[in-house]
Amino acid sequence: MYTEILKIIEGGLSKDMKKVYSYSKLLAEKLGEDGDLKMSQSIFKIIENNMKSAATLDQLATTPVDQESRLSILDIYSPGNEETKIVLSDHIKSRIDDFVNSIKFQGKLRGMGIESPNTLLLYGPPGCGKSTLAKSISEKTGLPLVTARLDAIVSSLLGNTAKNIRKIFEYADSKPCILFLDEFDAIAKARDDQYELGELKRVINSLLQNIDQFAKNNILIAATNHQELLDKAIWRRFNTVIKIDRLHDRELERLIKVFIQGVPNDFEDDKKKIERLTKLMQERSPADIKSIVHNSISQYVINGRKSLNYEDLLIEIYEFEHHGIGSVEELVNYLNDQGVPQASVSEKLGISLRQVRNALTKEN
Repeated sequence: MYTEILKIIEGGLSKDMKKVYSYSKLLAEKLGEDGDLKMSQSIFKIIENNMKSAATLDQLATTPVDQESRLSILDIYSPGNEETKIVLSDHIKSRIDDFVNSIKFQGKLRGMGIESPNTLLLYGPPGCGKSTLAKSISEKTGLPLVTARLDAIVSSLLGNTAKNIRKIFEYADSKPCILFLDEFDAIAKARDDQYELGELKRVINSLLQNIDQFAKNNILIAATNHQELLDKAIWRRFNTVIKIDRLHDRELERLIKVFIQGVPNDFEDDKKKIERLTKLMQERSPADIKSIVHNSISQYVINGRKSLNYEDLLIEIYEFEHHGIGSVEELVNYLNDQGVPQASVSEKLGISLRQVRNALTKEN
């Protein structure tokens, strides 16, 4: 609660009524959860009597826009009752849990004189779940996720990019939330990059200043696919840094089962089939696997079948790998190599058994 009190004082001194309202409301909610209903109700009553209306404040809190394009430079995700499905290794899960707990106990730690910025940098290959993980942290903490739209932030007008960055941090500072800077390398490139203009180098200085000020009392998550491009000074601004890499066999198997949850199938409990599917998806990112599984489920629903078959996933894996360009003969051989009986191949592809045998003979 120390954080909320500090924010209310900050808002009052700077005459920022949005901040005062947002953090007073959060303080009242926390007091209610802790059993101090009398104080909670008193704060809500003061808010109700002194603020014109929550709707008016919501209007004041309209997300900022880029001066040139007039596009919003922020997207806001408000967590509900649903929980984002995500599979992590035990090590990464433990580190994320530590970060979430540091957020939950931030006020208590500050009350003990322990200053520990809640800043998290996620890096690794594209499609491995960094953005999904930020969303999951939002759900675990109950705080809205304010995502900076970097496509709208970087302006062609001289000086506007730095202004947009400042707008983002000021907005996120005015309400309880998690600020998420995705594709972070777009605005955090190394200042010694000879190909970058002086303007973008000045943007880094602005970014560093805003992070330093913001991180004292707020929560910041950044994510990048190109950590090698980041300015060296950026790394020091994050007290938690986690590499999100491709999943190993055990996690891949869990992920496949997460994506098919609730869908009747013939391979989930078949050790050989699930191991083969896991092996075939070893080099795929979680985003790719999700696309493959959901495409196969779509076909199962559209065709009105009773269950999702092992062959359905194999076909989608093949189509994904070959971008839909492969021939029927090649697909027949692919399914055969994965242990699918010739009769099943014939039925699944809608071709005769003779055509299947001819394709296999031709290949050999």
